[in-house]
Amino acid sequence: MHLLHQRGPLHHLPDTPEAYDAVLADVVEQALRRITPDGNLEHPDCYDDIGDTSLGITSLLAFAWQRAKDPRLPDAVRHSLAFFLRERVYTDDNPGYPNLKVRNSGLPYARYVLEAGAHPIGDWPSTVWALLQAVNILDAADGLVDDEQRTAVVELAHGYWRWLTEATFFNPQEAGNQAIGCVVGGLMLARHLPSGEGELVRERALAVYGDEIRAHRVSDRGALLPPEHGGAYDNNYGPISLSFLAQAHIVSGEDVFAEDGEALARYIDARLTNGGFDNGGPRYSEQHSAFESVLGLRYFGSRIGSDIGRYRGDSRWARHAVKPDGGVDGHFAWMLVWQIQDSTRWHRTPSTEPTRHQLRAGTVSVAFDSKMTPSVAEADGTYYLPAAVNRQHGFGPVLDGFLFCRPMGEVRVRDVRADGLTAKLVTKPVVGRDHVLRHIQSLYVTDGTRLWTTVAVERLDGAPYLLAGLPYAADDGDRVRRTAEGDVASAGALRLTHPSGEGADHFDARSELSQQEAAFVLAADPRGYGNPDEGWSHLVTSTALEADPAPGAPEHLHVFAVRYGPGAGPLTAEFESGENGELTVRTEAFTAVIGHATGDAHGEPGLTLHA
Repeated sequence: MHLLHQRGPLHHLPDTPEAYDAVLADVVEQALRRITPDGNLEHPDCYDDIGDTSLGITSLLAFAWQRAKDPRLPDAVRHSLAFFLRERVYTDDNPGYPNLKVRNSGLPYARYVLEAGAHPIGDWPSTVWALLQAVNILDAADGLVDDEQRTAVVELAHGYWRWLTEATFFNPQEAGNQAIGCVVGGLMLARHLPSGEGELVRERALAVYGDEIRAHRVSDRGALLPPEHGGAYDNNYGPISLSFLAQAHIVSGEDVFAEDGEALARYIDARLTNGGFDNGGPRYSEQHSAFESVLGLRYFGSRIGSDIGRYRGDSRWARHAVKPDGGVDGHFAWMLVWQIQDSTRWHRTPSTEPTRHQLRAGTVSVAFDSKMTPSVAEADGTYYLPAAVNRQHGFGPVLDGFLFCRPMGEVRVRDVRADGLTAKLVTKPVVGRDHVLRHIQSLYVTDGTRLWTTVAVERLDGAPYLLAGLPYAADDGDRVRRTAEGDVASAGALRLTHPSGEGADHFDARSELSQQEAAFVLAADPRGYGNPDEGWSHLVTSTALEADPAPGAPEHLHVFAVRYGPGAGPLTAEFESGENGELTVRTEAFTAVIGHATGDAHGEPGLTLHA
């Protein structure tokens, strides 16, 4: 089974003027066939996310005319614009809308669904999107629409801005992408207003960004991020926020958008596997956007000097939003316009700077969470998620159902490169059920093809084992498919176990259920509104790799050694304890000396490495 939304890396999409012209030409032909006698350009199957879609197609036609001067387009633009101004501008309050600050304001807004009171909760983002479609039309309006229509669109866009920032609570869904999109709309609108009025809107947009978005950033993995649906980052919407930050910087030139975009881009780079797989989020944990992310990934990938375009997207939405029949949907039209306008080229090589929350070399990568536990490990095209045991999730030693991976104190990290090897040593203080403080030293070493993990901990009474991950997905050309297998070896006995319990809170990787689907089942609210990260946290057990301690370890330590990826033979590991508490690890590929768990005189971890 393939994961529906995890397809090819976004920098694989054709990225030339000719490719974009072909996309626009297809949109034009679809739109000219679809337009109704009254000027409607909505897809006939569109029900929700509809309030801005006809205007979005109109904006694409206006942009296409600006580029190619197709003589068929001026009449279509004027006709469809007249339809929208006549039929899709709502000024009466939508019955049941819960987020108004001013009743009966008379200001225009766009509806998420057209029927009054049917589903008003989505009106705020729909109005943001409609504002963006409107300002894109204004950008292309010269010589295309008459003064009367242009004035009407300016007034409509200004009314949208006021409804979003005056008549309603700002950002009611706590969605960073929507909020930053609103700011972008204000910045673009300001250029079309009389100078004094425009400057007020620009100042208000910058103030809204500072007070309502930037001031409420949340921390994850050492980065400050615009919150997304109540969480720090969402796979689907986070890169869309990056695109909005790119457009905000392009339009305004303000340094704050570049600084925050670069911070978000570095965060994405750190959490993203080499192959572009990622999962996690408070709204969607595996669903990925596609063209909506391209602008931000391309623009900021170039600025930070890293290949974040490896991010996998949903290629069914390769250039614009589509309905199930493949027909164009104007909902994200503004992003296609901006993507074509921006001339930034993809940066296609990885950054060479060591990153605390990532280990990456060749085709191997490990992304670490805020507690420096792997959130996903990749080797030989297979992706391993943290496994679950007794409601605890992660990678680490397990004794009597207790997982030792949650730090009780500062986590220290050391990065080393030598002889074609890349390594990261993570030292964690942990406390078990016996309340004894122990240090766990986890060494990750890769030659760019294989990944070795060595975990050392003060000897535990009983029969501990290493929870070494949940094999979950694998590359399959331009798609990611589900898997419950991986090429793994261990110096001690190795087992692949599956849950013996039944029910939604036991995840068996052999099932057809995806991680996201399983997480939504466990979430408190329905799919699309529940928090899959929170739902997944309720998982009791999962498929898991379990490795026994390696033989030959010093008497005072339990040491585990696991290799992920192809190997010509069994994993061999020898261990030797030094006089100063250091541990020497010898495998078939490297020798590493791990310093004492307390570090040097300044508490810094010690690590030397050679082939």
